Amino acid sequence: MGVGDEIMATGFARGAAARGKRIAFGDGRQLVPGPWWDVAFKGNPNIARSLAEPNIEWCHYHKGNRIYNKMGNGRWIWNYDFTAPRGEFFFDAREQVYTIKTRHAVLIEPNVPWQKSVAPNKDWGLANYQQLAEVLTRRGFVVFQLSHGKKRLHNVQTVYAPDFRCSVAALAGFNLVICPEGGLHHAAAAVGTPAVVLFGGFIPPQVTGYDDHVNLTGGAEACGTLRECQHCREAMRRISLEEVADNAVRLLMRQSNERQYLRAM
Repeated sequence: MGVGDEIMATGFARGAAARGKRIAFGDGRQLVPGPWWDVAFKGNPNIARSLAEPNIEWCHYHKGNRIYNKMGNGRWIWNYDFTAPRGEFFFDAREQVYTIKTRHAVLIEPNVPWQKSVAPNKDWGLANYQQLAEVLTRRGFVVFQLSHGKKRLHNVQTVYAPDFRCSVAALAGFNLVICPEGGLHHAAAAVGTPAVVLFGGFIPPQVTGYDDHVNLTGGAEACGTLRECQHCREAMRRISLEEVADNAVRLLMRQSNERQYLRAM
């Protein structure tokens, strides 16, 4: 489980404070903290961090009960009735400094959580991301990568953010992010940044994707296998450089046309 789970949790809590409530994530008796609570929930007025807070309303979405999946025979079985709620962040002044609007700016992030057994199933390959960066650069877009992560792109600019929250604040200033399914695509949805998301064959976009993102699966059904999986690797191989680049340019040009329209009004 990663930060994406806690970002989705903020979506379940959205608007609670306006109703005079605080959402408590747990089993109805005690809070069940996740490892990314402090990162995702910081500054959020909708979420209870203690049972001593008044007007608590329970949400049974927590570590060990994520609703969107369950374990079966060494793989995740996906709940297709689940729809990912769009999260939200509340940035402080230090974090807001990293949100700088840059025209034609694209963030490409090739890294996945390499420590997880499913990482190979989400990896499109550094060589593919490098070619994509070169294609977009030739088209006149400015390509960036986050400063963390062991796999590095060449000849792109770096976003030097000290932590994940500052990275997300920076993400809010981009015209587009291209990344694997995971915490970054949930963060993009939370801050309203358009995205091309490489899902492949591990997890279905119908469950953890967002309708306003371009979600690429390579035409595969999601298998949820927790070990390195040939099915998932084949799905990633079927996602072509041209498909990713064409969708990226389409989203970027749509934004450019919308800006021109607004200026003409």
